[in-house]
Amino acid sequence: MPESKSAGRKLVIVESPAKAKTIGQYLGDGYEVLASVGHIRDLIEPKNLPPELKKGSLGKFSIDVENGFAPYYVVSDEKKRTVADLKKALKNADELYLATDEDREGEAIAWHLLEELKPKVPVKRMVFHEITKEAIQRAQENTRDIDTALVDAQETRRILDRLYGFEISPVLWRKVGPGLSAGRVQSAATRLVVDRERERLAFVSAVYWDLTAELGASSETFQARLARLDGKRVASGRDFDDKGQLTGDVVALDEAAAEKLATALRADTTSFTVTNLETKPYTRRPAAPFTTSTLQQEAARKLRFSARQTMSVAQGLYENGHITYMRTDSPTLSQQATDAARSQAAALYGAETVPEKPRVYTGKNKNAQEAHEAIRPAGDVFKTPSELSTVLRGNDFKLYDLIWKRTVASQMADARGSTASVTIAGTTADAGTAEFTASGTVITFRGFLAAYEEGKDEARDPEAKEADDEKRLPNLTVGQELPLQQLEAKGHETSPPPRYTEASLVKTLEELGIGRPSTYASIISTIIDRGYVTPRGTALVPNWIAFSVVRLLEDHFADLVEYDFTAEMEDDLDRIADGEQNRVDWLTGFYFGNEHHKGLRTVVDNLGEIDARDINSVKLANGITLRIGKYGPYLETPDPESADGTPRRVNVPPELAPDELTAAKAQELIDAPVVGDRILGVNPETGKQIAAKDGRYGPYVTELEPEPEPTPEPEPVVDIATGEVKTPKKKPAKKAPAVKPRTASLFKSMDPMTVDLETALKLLSLPRVVGVDPADGVEITTQNGRYGPYLKKGTDSRSLESEDLIFDLTLDKALEILAQPKYGAARTSSALKEFEADPESGKPIRIRDGRFGAYVTDSITNVTIPRGEDIESIDFERAVQMLADKRAKGPAPKRKAPPRKAAAKKK
Repeated sequence: MPESKSAGRKLVIVESPAKAKTIGQYLGDGYEVLASVGHIRDLIEPKNLPPELKKGSLGKFSIDVENGFAPYYVVSDEKKRTVADLKKALKNADELYLATDEDREGEAIAWHLLEELKPKVPVKRMVFHEITKEAIQRAQENTRDIDTALVDAQETRRILDRLYGFEISPVLWRKVGPGLSAGRVQSAATRLVVDRERERLAFVSAVYWDLTAELGASSETFQARLARLDGKRVASGRDFDDKGQLTGDVVALDEAAAEKLATALRADTTSFTVTNLETKPYTRRPAAPFTTSTLQQEAARKLRFSARQTMSVAQGLYENGHITYMRTDSPTLSQQATDAARSQAAALYGAETVPEKPRVYTGKNKNAQEAHEAIRPAGDVFKTPSELSTVLRGNDFKLYDLIWKRTVASQMADARGSTASVTIAGTTADAGTAEFTASGTVITFRGFLAAYEEGKDEARDPEAKEADDEKRLPNLTVGQELPLQQLEAKGHETSPPPRYTEASLVKTLEELGIGRPSTYASIISTIIDRGYVTPRGTALVPNWIAFSVVRLLEDHFADLVEYDFTAEMEDDLDRIADGEQNRVDWLTGFYFGNEHHKGLRTVVDNLGEIDARDINSVKLANGITLRIGKYGPYLETPDPESADGTPRRVNVPPELAPDELTAAKAQELIDAPVVGDRILGVNPETGKQIAAKDGRYGPYVTELEPEPEPTPEPEPVVDIATGEVKTPKKKPAKKAPAVKPRTASLFKSMDPMTVDLETALKLLSLPRVVGVDPADGVEITTQNGRYGPYLKKGTDSRSLESEDLIFDLTLDKALEILAQPKYGAARTSSALKEFEADPESGKPIRIRDGRFGAYVTDSITNVTIPRGEDIESIDFERAVQMLADKRAKGPAPKRKAPPRKAAAKKK
């Protein structure tokens, strides 16, 4: 008998398993909620196209550029099982709800599902921006059709990125290095970071001095800074340009002038008198509710989250029904949210902290499809962080707390107070009149500050850091004389523009209109993973290879890395999403060119000759050039001792940032003594020479293998019959089996220029046998490994506190260390971090360091930790979430081994 459908059964498809689980709780028994786990289809790799299509216009990109840019989609291998399950479930349903996210990506996922599943039952598009019972019910009552304009915009973006990457990346491989990539937003972001480092390289510091006076009596003292000298303004940091030159008509004090003035002002005859006093009202408005961009910025400032980490945690909060959708460009709140925030503010902080009228915020983005509600707590009544303290932990709780505070504060009253500015004149007999100024702000009504205060990015001018501080001045009157308590001359040095942090880079990308906030996390992760940028603390430091990539793009693909051009592409995609621009027309202009620009294909076809050596070179000083090579950057300079003119090469230390490689530093590296092959002596046991060397991974000692003896020349032979002298052909020497020389890394405390033979022999003798465990007779050794010194007994190992213990550790101490647990306050386990058992697998969770970086594991599932995410910030909840997400994606597809070629037949 044929299988009968369940009466009234409805199939709902969302993206993620977590979202499916939450929605399923609200829909009830008549619904089956399944997850597509993201996209089910994507552009096929050109190499995997059917053979008959590889030679046509599809062959290069899997996009038919000559026929309307039609893409060739396939279901990925890892999604075939998912699609099969969805089709099976659809057979038993009489209605299909596509409930993917309401942005372009979600709309495209819904369209791909529709194209692949080919349902024969009614289809409804259901959208919501929060996962609450009320929101789901409203979405059920207000379904719509798939928005094809949104799908076109997403498809155009995907095709654009494929064309961009597949045309430009091969140029980078040939001229800069393998494994590199170019991308529409990725390349612009890399250029921003490189441009900032160029500014730092070109920056010339300037030194200036000023005076700081402490004035007043007893506890009523305050500090004032020198502002004018005989009516002329005294220079501060903002008066110098990036070349260290003064930019205005100001007085610049040096150390001698500042100390002379300070001595004169300290004289008993000097009086300090209040000459001017101004008081102004102070008002400060709350920040708007979070958008994707501002959430990433604030989480970076206050929680030290990377952009990727912020979006990952926010995704979990959304899918579990705690916050609204986390990809939005709009700071607008719905009426329900506004009412909820106002009532909660009044209840928690007092009715006086809520203004009469609700605050209304508007965003810059005009794209109605993307401008959804701001990120806020879910529901018509917000749950306070304390109410969720038993449900949310770790990073989930921290981010929810931040979102809740920002939302509630956005509907609260302004902070009010007053700002007082005072001018004090110090008159001397021979140094003229020195005017000092001070200001202070008194907050009389905290308003929204009772709930939340927005963080700030690093300021370029150190004086600006004190601008917003809440300081209070004593009650002063004009004409009042103030006693001098202390006067100090201070020297300052102007600072180069600060490097980008993730927060400031996200802010700049948004201000320039490059990319979309929803993509910033993946963009920053990409430029880190590609090796273009390395995080140093919170700063993003470009690597030298990024300079080569950006220079090549600027020289040969200028339009594509121009910030305005990249931003215009985003506007064009918005117009496609609004139905105002035709997708095919726009792609034709971008790829083949039009009256506005040449077109990508025209540029690639007319690149001409690119000098790879020139692209990968930076002249640092006369005779010193930086080269970016296959194994990293190095300095090249003429070598007067070279007979054939071979230049001398010196490796650049990997920890040296580009702006630190000045001409003086380069000369210092050139002049440093060359370690070379310093022969330490002969190993008495083997008779082989021991040498100290400096290698790619640091200094080491090695045992040199002797050169093979040359094969003797064959002696001439006289032919008796003819008397002719013949020389037999020389037999080729038999190759000796390759012998890998013994090597050992030097300890961090050792210098390759001073290490002696005795120390080298000790290092080469490792591992050292400490003794035998009397309990089981197993040998215990100490040795130096990739992650530092450790001791080993069978398969058990423990890290050692210092390298010296490798030679000094006693058997008793070794047994004591082995008796300690591998976790806790004095953890010596090979795991970097350990947690409780995973709730699903029941096995302990650990963070380990692997071949491809740190990863989270429960001994069953492994998840690589993204480069942008700090290991220390990963707690138990985050680790559980990462493992659950990996399980939901399923196992990676196995690569099929290529067919073995038949052995060639012998003739």
